[in-house]
Amino acid sequence: MTNDTRPAGGARGRRRTAVLAAALGGCALVAASTTPAAAHSGHGRTVDYVALGDSYTSGPGIPRQVDAGCARSDHNYPSLVADRAQATALTDVSCAGATTAEMWQAQGSNKPQLDALDRDTDLVTVQIGGNDVGFGSIIGTCARLAAQDPAGNPCERSYEAGGHDALALAVARTAPKVDRVLRAVHARAPHARVVVVGYPDLLPDDGSGCFPQVPFAQKDFPYLRDTEKRLNLMLRLVAALNRAEYVDTYGPTVGHDMCKPPADRWIEPLQPAAPAAPAHPNAKGEEVMAQAVLDRLAGGRGRH
Repeated sequence: MTNDTRPAGGARGRRRTAVLAAALGGCALVAASTTPAAAHSGHGRTVDYVALGDSYTSGPGIPRQVDAGCARSDHNYPSLVADRAQATALTDVSCAGATTAEMWQAQGSNKPQLDALDRDTDLVTVQIGGNDVGFGSIIGTCARLAAQDPAGNPCERSYEAGGHDALALAVARTAPKVDRVLRAVHARAPHARVVVVGYPDLLPDDGSGCFPQVPFAQKDFPYLRDTEKRLNLMLRLVAALNRAEYVDTYGPTVGHDMCKPPADRWIEPLQPAAPAAPAHPNAKGEEVMAQAVLDRLAGGRGRH
């Protein structure tokens, strides 16, 4: 077994378990005690940037699509970061549908994403976990159940039918998977600055709904909003545990969710009006995420 997968032991392992347990419980911890790794790009040479991630990274439907198998756009946020950052060379292996498992295993013709890293890698962005939690199936389930009780919360009741919140449990079970990914990134790219990118605001932050544009029951909107916030909190905490930086893309996209009019939204609804996948960022959304990453790279501490 390589050190990509070796569990932490001793006091360090106990600390990791304790912090992960707090993340799984959704507790707000002080996460600024870890020091982000600085990029070691040398003097006067190109920064070697590798982007890992799922469809929120790859940019499905956004022109110009350069990899049909992974629905990858040359105007996704990694491409925009590389274009705007000085002397940066991008290797983008993000792929629609990726889970944490695809960090180690091929996805169609896309090789394991971690294979893109080596000791010369200077910068890594990672946006993963949404498919582990089950973004796609959650949307389908909640849309199907909405007709049962349009003014109520049939989706929330369904996910809590077993006596616990199944989506909170899914986030909890994803935390150690993301932890393992970040440990593997550090092992393969030990000198890299590692940046975990959170997910943008998909639904109205005030908990309001917009049926039928987004076909969820009225009281399921705040439940699904809170589930996404729980996922982002977990990513923030696991990043801190692993000497990685966290980029908040939720805050910068509040007010531009899929319920907003076409001119104002940066996330497309289930029937997109702009070139993008359903419930995914459009070109403007990718641009805003790129700017959030660039602001972080420029040294702004932002929200930890």
